[in-house]
Amino acid sequence: MLKYIFKRILLMIPVLFCVITIVFSLMYIAPGDPARTMLGENATHEAIEAMHKQYGLDKPYLVQLYNYFKNLLKGDLGQSYVTQHRVVDEIVIRFPYTLKLATGASLVALVIGLSAGIVSAVRQYSALDKIFTMLALFGVSAPTFWMAMLCILLFCVRLNWLPPSGSYGFEYWIMPVFICGCSACAYIMRMTRSSMLEVIRQDYIRTARAKGQTEMLTITRHAMKNAFLPVLTAIGITVSHLLAGSVLMETVFSLPGIGKFLIDSVQTKDYPCVTGTVIWIAFCCVIINLVVDMIYCVIDPRIKTAYQSGRKKQRPQPAVKAESRGKAGAISG
Repeated sequence: MLKYIFKRILLMIPVLFCVITIVFSLMYIAPGDPARTMLGENATHEAIEAMHKQYGLDKPYLVQLYNYFKNLLKGDLGQSYVTQHRVVDEIVIRFPYTLKLATGASLVALVIGLSAGIVSAVRQYSALDKIFTMLALFGVSAPTFWMAMLCILLFCVRLNWLPPSGSYGFEYWIMPVFICGCSACAYIMRMTRSSMLEVIRQDYIRTARAKGQTEMLTITRHAMKNAFLPVLTAIGITVSHLLAGSVLMETVFSLPGIGKFLIDSVQTKDYPCVTGTVIWIAFCCVIINLVVDMIYCVIDPRIKTAYQSGRKKQRPQPAVKAESRGKAGAISG
């Protein structure tokens, strides 16, 4: 298990290296001059050149990339062009808001998605199955910003029940958490239903029913555990998407998370903040994938067994000495 986890951690290094290189390259070739954006259109050529020299923007591409990796190994993501603060500090301030939104939306998605998916699979073609399938199709198809605008129009403008934007109390988080959770639970519900329908048709489920076990015990003890692996993949993708920062939700509801921070940085051409935020998002996604792989091994021991058997097959077999082969041939003769 430890060797498997260590191998997965080593695979994270080239992934992060490629992400950092691609993002830095895109920011390097992006149109516009951050120095002119900060100093204004009336800035002199000398002032722009001085700012280029201050931030190292006058150096060649490879030199800038090398310096960025060297600073990154020290935990330095650079300095914001706009606020003059460290990018790490800017992300640390905003990430708790995104984490709060992602945690609440994930709980909503898990509770509703898993429950609806299991009920739809067990009661296939029933009225509940048709209702849940229609709602899931609507949740997958409807854009989140459109749902957000409808909720603001209904609950804020018409009924005046909830505040339209901000993050000052519990009531400010109800709409963004619910909308993000509903959008994510539709995907989890469809995956749970498909996986459960495949599992409950297996022979061991029919055997459990033939032995006299109740339907509830058969579903909870046998079907759910074996059907959870594809669902776990869907949950990992959903949590990664939410932790990456729900850009639309944070923008519509004015939540100061890393998604809104990324959009603001792109608009102001604050390239260190853009690069640092994307690297942080990639790191979070890689960590979530690592956790999902570890849970795979705990839920399904066959994955760990297959990994161990694969390592045994790769080991070279000990060579047989010529003398031993000769003796064996003489005995067989």
